[in-house]
Amino acid sequence: MERWLVSLAVWLCLGCGPRAHIPLVPVAVPEAADSASIALAKSLAPMLFAHRDEYFALSRVVAVVHPTRPVVAYHLLWRDDVNGAWIPFTKPTDQEIVWVGYDSVTHEATEIWTYWHGASLYLDWRGRGRPAVNVQWGKHGSIPRGLAESDLPRIKTLNLFYAFTLASHPDIWLGNFTRAGPWGFFHGYKRYRQFTREMPTEGRLDAVLVSENPIEPLRTVFGKVYSAKRPWPR
Repeated sequence: MERWLVSLAVWLCLGCGPRAHIPLVPVAVPEAADSASIALAKSLAPMLFAHRDEYFALSRVVAVVHPTRPVVAYHLLWRDDVNGAWIPFTKPTDQEIVWVGYDSVTHEATEIWTYWHGASLYLDWRGRGRPAVNVQWGKHGSIPRGLAESDLPRIKTLNLFYAFTLASHPDIWLGNFTRAGPWGFFHGYKRYRQFTREMPTEGRLDAVLVSENPIEPLRTVFGKVYSAKRPWPR
């Protein structure tokens, strides 16, 4: 009897994993940008280089122009994260951010910051053209394209994440009871580091805002429940 109860509890927990409810793009978004800010956001929108084995779709892209600083934030909403999808009360989508600094006179990109598992990565982008970012398989941490691997935080390197990905296959399998996802990463480290699938964002901005604190306006595009990560780089 006890074994039966344990089995029942496990199956009930697996069925309790949160599911994404991403709304339709609204006609009107609070703090929407004017035409000049929209043109700026489009001109600086990054090219994403995802992994060729990436499973989850990029569901939303929202640009936020800072009202006083020469920075544009690009909020990326991925359909889900590869880990922890079965855990009750976890966030059912994965929000990542790319910040692009620009010259206030020429409007050319000068800096890139990206959100990387609680840290900010940085790369001087002067003279490099359109911003470009590599996207980590499954977990969608963003890396300025061209940043040396040795510049990643010591406890958040790609090889450590690769090892964690291999070790977390049981967690990945459990996630597939609550939503469709990959069954794991079944290739070597060399392939894990390859980012070859081009995903331009210029033509797929779902909204452009002008806001210092866009958490509430983002809810109208991302849904009520999303990660709400810090809006600007440190």
